[in-house]
Amino acid sequence: MWPKRFFSFVKVEHTLFSVPLIFAGMFLALKGIPSAAQAALILAAATGARTVSFALNRIIDRQIDRLNPRTADRELPAGRMTLREAAAVLAVGLVVYLTSAALLNTLCLILSPIPLVVFVAYPHMKRFTSLSHFGVGSGLALGALGGWIAVRPSLADAEPGLLLTFFTLFWATGFDIIYSTLDESFDRDQKLYSLPSRLGRKRALQIAALLHIVAFGLLAVLFAAYLKSLPAFPFLILAGVLLYFEHEKAEDVDIAFFKINAIEGFAVLGMVLFGLFA
Repeated sequence: MWPKRFFSFVKVEHTLFSVPLIFAGMFLALKGIPSAAQAALILAAATGARTVSFALNRIIDRQIDRLNPRTADRELPAGRMTLREAAAVLAVGLVVYLTSAALLNTLCLILSPIPLVVFVAYPHMKRFTSLSHFGVGSGLALGALGGWIAVRPSLADAEPGLLLTFFTLFWATGFDIIYSTLDESFDRDQKLYSLPSRLGRKRALQIAALLHIVAFGLLAVLFAAYLKSLPAFPFLILAGVLLYFEHEKAEDVDIAFFKINAIEGFAVLGMVLFGLFA
């Protein structure tokens, strides 16, 4: 069934990682409530961008996915979706993303190619550099910054938005390292440059932990400098506890990556909302 194949192909549920940070950036910029039109366009742009990102990743990596037992059952390598159908999904996502960006404001449209460059570059990076994990981090981080620019088309006085952006960069890069431990042996055999395949699982997780310490530090600075609200403080603590448990549960990637990370984004959004409005 086509809808089921589509949702599986682009992993719509992964939007839970990015949308809370995008809306957190929006609220930091507005310091108020967005209009229904603004919120709808931001959600549409996020959905379109996410669709483009996943479609490009699946198309570019289809040969690698075919060789990897963990990913061989994905739509393209398994033959449940043709390359032409995948390209059509990519095209629709691109139209939705660019149209939404144009309707939000001119700066959004001007800057809209930057995430597209990241989406194209990231899948290729693991073929030649262990910095590939920062490709995932950069893609999500640009979403957080995009939430700011969507309602405030200027980087003047954007320090709160930049703190959120760099938090997202280090957080998402760290959790991508954890996720890549699933393919440590495969990546090593195929000479792909994930950190677990190059440095071993233990050292890679140590680097991920360091990145998450930096991420929490940036979140704490955002709270201390710009939110300073007692009702927001429990959400800051919750975000830190979740980062800690992400590493405690790193052996179970399903819990660490899919469940804890989904809650982390909402903890940050809660901190921003309570910091601004409580």
